[in-house]
Amino acid sequence: NSLKKRGIKDILILCSGGLTGIKEAITAAFPSTEQQRCIVHMVRSTLKYVANKDVKAFAKDLKTIYTVPDEETASNHLKTVTEKWEGQYPNAMNRWHDNWDAVSPIFKFSKDVRTAFYTTNAIESLNSSCRRLNRQRSVFPGSQALLKALYPATFEVVKKWTVPIRNWGKIRGELAVMLPREDARVTKKRRNAKSKYTPGLYERS
Repeated sequence: NSLKKRGIKDILILCSGGLTGIKEAITAAFPSTEQQRCIVHMVRSTLKYVANKDVKAFAKDLKTIYTVPDEETASNHLKTVTEKWEGQYPNAMNRWHDNWDAVSPIFKFSKDVRTAFYTTNAIESLNSSCRRLNRQRSVFPGSQALLKALYPATFEVVKKWTVPIRNWGKIRGELAVMLPREDARVTKKRRNAKSKYTPGLYERS
């Protein structure tokens, strides 16, 4: 509800690390949201049970699960990987089986589209940058003082965001087909913009 109060009307796809209660909270506020578990989080949580000598091989096997084109193939690979390693690491694959309903939505999308939301690394990088920028001042008199420090810090962080998402045009087109409510909303905005058009206002020199 706090997101709604801040002006967010809809969330198309939410990638999260599995914070307790987030799925239920988002479903209550935005029932049409496609929720996806962060694949990087899944891999990390699995490999923490694995000995260093087996990490590379185990990670390679995990990749055969989340890079395949469809859920049926992924499910078969999940079973194969589990059977291969459960003797040595009986608990390692539990998270995949317990959260398969939150992992499997990714297989609805093509490989190009998946790269846009398969991980929460972007927000984690932002959080890390904010902590680094404010490391010299770890104590704040109140929440407003903290916000005043984070606000300019955020502008410093986004200056580095210069690399566009690869194949964004193709990704946008596929999402428009699979999530038509977003395409309809963009079209409506464009129509409204045209109806309010003032000569010279939207042209670039």
